[in-house]
Amino acid sequence: MTGAHTTDPILSVNDLVVAVAGRIKIVRGVSFDIAPGEILGLVGESGCGKSMTSLAAMGLLPPAIGVTKGRILLGGTDITRLAPHERVERGCGRIAMIFQEPMTSLNPVLRIGDQIEEAIRVHDPDVVPAVRARELLDMVRIPDAAHQLSAFPHELSGGMRQRVMIAIALACRPSVLIADEPTTALDVTVQRQVLGLIRELCDTLDMGVLFITHDLGVVAQLADRVAVMYAGGLVETGDVVPLFAAPLHPYTAGLMGCLPDPDSDDPLLATIPGSAPRPDEVGDGCPFAPRCPRVADICRRGAVPVRHTDTGQAVRCHFPLNGEAST
Repeated sequence: MTGAHTTDPILSVNDLVVAVAGRIKIVRGVSFDIAPGEILGLVGESGCGKSMTSLAAMGLLPPAIGVTKGRILLGGTDITRLAPHERVERGCGRIAMIFQEPMTSLNPVLRIGDQIEEAIRVHDPDVVPAVRARELLDMVRIPDAAHQLSAFPHELSGGMRQRVMIAIALACRPSVLIADEPTTALDVTVQRQVLGLIRELCDTLDMGVLFITHDLGVVAQLADRVAVMYAGGLVETGDVVPLFAAPLHPYTAGLMGCLPDPDSDDPLLATIPGSAPRPDEVGDGCPFAPRCPRVADICRRGAVPVRHTDTGQAVRCHFPLNGEAST
């Protein structure tokens, strides 16, 4: 399920299937493109396969989990089954990732400068590491770079540590940046600053960004396009404005209905009944059928078609909410 682009994508994920021990599928036929300078927000409940999709793109899946079908193309090169060191050796090391909690990603006993310079030596050996490290700290808006390079991670705030992680990611001069819930542990003010930095870097460096989150508010603020994931597969994709204005899939509408409404007098938040299935519980038909208010017999059997609209949205549903989607 992909959207339209005005330029060739820098990252293409085509019919990706990721499974445990080759049997239990945790990512099911996921497809999307990201163009240079574009931010794609990948949204869904915990456990829906967002992080496994990103780890597959990075070549960092755990040993018992692997890609069993599909391709991941970076700049037109198939990197699906290349280990990270093979990507660097073949000149494919143009994809980087930042994680949710920088304190667990940074080495607590090494100074910030040493950690940034280590990444520079691996990915950009033709520059002076110390000079480039200061440039990167300036790029991510860390003040007093010379002093901060000698600091240890615990001496920095959460927001500054996340900026350091972004600097390390930029050391390889990536054409694609994957951000996996990078602002979850930050307060609202710092979160806004980090999101603004990611948007600025995306625009300045013409870099594609896959932004993974469960927060629809963040997606509305940051992303150009949205991909909504449920039970390992994409159920809806589209540009931010039309998708938020008129979601087509009942699950997308349900997620938006769970957002707090400041104008409502009801103290209770809306919820989606039931719970998402485990990977080994997903069978034929639509995996959202047991929770869907529009379910019919056809939803419980066979493949569900992907339908497209004039607004560029794509939805995997027999009965999209506008009732007018065409195949």
